[in-house]
Amino acid sequence: MKDDKKDTGKPGLSSLRTRPFERNFALTKLGLGAGSQIVAHSIANMFRGEVSRTEADRNFYRRQAEVLRDELGQLKGSVMKAGQMLSLYGQYFLPEEAVTVLSQLQDDTPAVHWRVVQPVLERALGRKRLSELDVDERPLAAASLGQAHRAERLSDGLQLVIKIQYPGVADAIESDIRTLARLISMTRMAPKGLDLAPIFDELRGMLHREVDYAAERSFTQTFGEHLADDTRYAVPRVLTEYSSDQVLTTTYEYGHHVKDPAVQGLSLERRSALGRAFVEVFLNELFRWNMVQTDPHFGNYRIRLDPDGQDRIVLLDFGATRTFGRGFVDHYASIVRGGVELDREQIVRGACGIGLMSPDFPRQTLDAFCAMCEMITEPFSGGDPERIAPALLNERGEYKWGDSDLPMRAGQMAARNAFSKHFRVPPREIVFLHRRLSGVFIMLATLRAELDARPLLMNALPPST
Repeated sequence: MKDDKKDTGKPGLSSLRTRPFERNFALTKLGLGAGSQIVAHSIANMFRGEVSRTEADRNFYRRQAEVLRDELGQLKGSVMKAGQMLSLYGQYFLPEEAVTVLSQLQDDTPAVHWRVVQPVLERALGRKRLSELDVDERPLAAASLGQAHRAERLSDGLQLVIKIQYPGVADAIESDIRTLARLISMTRMAPKGLDLAPIFDELRGMLHREVDYAAERSFTQTFGEHLADDTRYAVPRVLTEYSSDQVLTTTYEYGHHVKDPAVQGLSLERRSALGRAFVEVFLNELFRWNMVQTDPHFGNYRIRLDPDGQDRIVLLDFGATRTFGRGFVDHYASIVRGGVELDREQIVRGACGIGLMSPDFPRQTLDAFCAMCEMITEPFSGGDPERIAPALLNERGEYKWGDSDLPMRAGQMAARNAFSKHFRVPPREIVFLHRRLSGVFIMLATLRAELDARPLLMNALPPST
């Protein structure tokens, strides 16, 4: 058993700026500083050649994003989480340098001192109920909206994890979103004329969902029910008596990080079995349950090793779970099925159904989109040697996920397509769904799994219409 009960190794923040005035002042000050740098940068560009100007622009956007990242990391709360999401949406409209820097907000962040979160826990549970637990003051993990602590129930020794929401984060969402929207405009990182209102509306809705611990409690219980009879998975059990609107307590489920040497040293057969389970649970989430845990962060998964080889995937943290309408799922299934079967008519039909494409787009634009879908579904093509490079198939025709450069190839193709005047920022469902899908690929690549995922996909897809 891997010992997770330790200090995070990062200095704790002694306080949080939770009042709207404090947070707005910090971000406005940042924006004013960015404004003066923009003026200086623009003047300097007047005296630069085209090549040096391009390089200067890249360095400028990188510096702007680094300052933004560092300030958001200190503020924590909803504005930092929104910054994380901007790195996700930003791949469609922000400079590459800015996306690279902002994506670092996805990493572990400094925890806050115990004295900051202890009052939240005491108010939520009451001192009598809290006295039933021995809570480790050292955080187990820290994120932008809250942090987790190990605990033990004194009556029976049950090991628990208590997720505590940072004080004031829910109340600051509206103000944080407005201020961050102004800041992005002031830093000039977004293209001129792009309407960011729908994107920030989605960020606002996402943040409200993530601070809704009642919903997360329900999603955790629902996932547990779906997977209760499948020994390949483990889901924490919620303890409602130690939970509230700002505190969520579950059983502690041990396991190793996927990059742990104990996992990486498993046989190919066991690593591939884990990969198969990762693919299958994602396909079930989307096509059968219509609810997807959209945060692919490796910290949301643990691998519980078994001496007999019956390893289990521990699924953690369901705060980013999204539900998808049946109509969206059916149209998306058409895109996927069309990509696998090289049926471009079916791809276009599904893409138009979810607003990603329009039937009056030029054939060249539609064909470019179809080509990308066909490329992305490469691992599900059943080991077709005409679609997959021989080096990516083993002797049984199974896809070698760890050797594949598919994400890079797909990213390059998507970047070329983005220059089309018909390009549009994808619907929010697509953005979050593809976030998880890319996480599945990275997970299988990290496991160096080798498997043919086509049967799993075709078994999960709804009947074609």
